[in-house]
Amino acid sequence: MRVIADLHTHSRFAMACSSSISIEGIDLTCKKKGIKLIGTGDFTHPKWLKELKEGLEPAEEGFFKAKGSQTGVRFVLSAETSTVYNANGDSKRIHHCMLVPDFASADAINDILSKKGDLAADGRSQVSMSSMELVESVMGASKDAFVFPAHAWTPFFGALGIYSRYNSLKEVYGDQEKHIHALEQGLSADPAMNWRISALDKYTLLSNSDMHSLPKIGREANVFEVEEDEFSYKTITDSMRAKDTSRIKLNIEFFPEEGKYHFDGHRGCRFSVDPEHSEIKNCPVCGKRLTVGVLHRVNDLADRPSGYVPKGSVPYMKLVPLLEVISYVMKKTAYSPLVAREYDKLVGRFGTEFDILMSIPEGEISAFTDPDIAKAIANVRDGNISITPGYDGNFGALDLLSRDKNSAKRNQVKQRPLFGDVQS
Repeated sequence: MRVIADLHTHSRFAMACSSSISIEGIDLTCKKKGIKLIGTGDFTHPKWLKELKEGLEPAEEGFFKAKGSQTGVRFVLSAETSTVYNANGDSKRIHHCMLVPDFASADAINDILSKKGDLAADGRSQVSMSSMELVESVMGASKDAFVFPAHAWTPFFGALGIYSRYNSLKEVYGDQEKHIHALEQGLSADPAMNWRISALDKYTLLSNSDMHSLPKIGREANVFEVEEDEFSYKTITDSMRAKDTSRIKLNIEFFPEEGKYHFDGHRGCRFSVDPEHSEIKNCPVCGKRLTVGVLHRVNDLADRPSGYVPKGSVPYMKLVPLLEVISYVMKKTAYSPLVAREYDKLVGRFGTEFDILMSIPEGEISAFTDPDIAKAIANVRDGNISITPGYDGNFGALDLLSRDKNSAKRNQVKQRPLFGDVQS
């Protein structure tokens, strides 16, 4: 059984998140997209936790479903928390994700964290404790908990981001690193970038949406293959602990150039720079220090060349969400009613968003909708697109049909094959 899983999400109680997020909305959105397993997000927030307890019912071991739902979508209790502390003379703000199999575990963790911060203040809780203390506390409260660094490369809050001033997960978590078996890459990085750092080989690389609104669910995801009678919290978390490639089959990725911290830059002056071709550190417009992006940071820590593929690596596929494809072709915003109607028409015809993006032949799509939509999807599959890379909080700009004849060479991207030759 194929399981597409998005393990990092948020509720409407998290800062900068849509007020329309609900259990029912998540359930129906996942059905359209083809997602089998979704993180609840924000189990640390009292109001959202109450809704989860009232709106979910047990399904397979460690998983839940929306009460009365027939979608087949399963929920796993998840949350993101920010640890705020001082270490080595620096102020640290590091984000982490947690998965737990039951409400008793969530309650036990919340009891501990509530003594370190106001859990009602934000769905993404903020606690005064070190990263090491967080993991020790969470694992003490629930031996079955699964903790991993959230968007590990994000400059400001990622465990390996430039401003964390940590160069390894061992530095971040100390002796509790023994409980860290995976890292979430974030939208501005992909597996090929992580493969350049040999110290990361032992971790399962996770791709999750970190969604702040329903349409963003599944913009990154993980594909597992499990037997139906083995589908459980334990099976999924054990596979991530062991980096079990017999069960972990694929990372579904953003093009990292589209991520909002890929290049170095200064948003205020609309200036960005490719760190691989320039050593500019200050904005030439205002003189302000540039925000150092993910590509720069990976280059700093890399001990392998670009293109290196470690043995046993999980393959990946880069996609552009269907709403973005349709909005690009229609020249409308992704939230336009016209875009939504076309999206629902396509999903109604072909099954799920991931079916459309990954496997439905271009000719079949073209016969049913605007041929430019089919062509744009085919171009994404082939990597025959251009992207003006994101920087300093700005998402990258996509060109899926070569509309911009002045696209710079450096912005052209290519889809890496799902399985490449191993270099070791």
